[in-house]
Amino acid sequence: MPEGWIGVDLDGTLAEYHGWNGGEIGKPIPAMVERVKKWMRQGLEVRIFTARVAASGRTNVDGVVDDKAYAEKVTLQIQGWCIQNIGFVLPVTCQKDFLMIDLWDDRCHRVETNTGREL
Repeated sequence: MPEGWIGVDLDGTLAEYHGWNGGEIGKPIPAMVERVKKWMRQGLEVRIFTARVAASGRTNVDGVVDDKAYAEKVTLQIQGWCIQNIGFVLPVTCQKDFLMIDLWDDRCHRVETNTGREL
């Protein structure tokens, strides 16, 4: 089992996303939920990787400042969604670190290591 964790984006990857609707989290995407459960059964660490908890200090589209208190509130909302739709809580983050081994996201472009060439 590799050391590290897999990041899974929330909106559009783990949960349906049809544009911002006041922070509601969409319905689970069954194929991705099953993939996450499979990884967990294999003993892999999976984290939700989402900008929703960025605590950027900026005003978001709802006119609310994305601060630490807001990020904590949103984290609890995401954890509740996890329990309801996956059956357990996944850690929630907006930060990469050197132990992240993979990222699943609907907005990524993959590039070949050390070349910048798109794969």
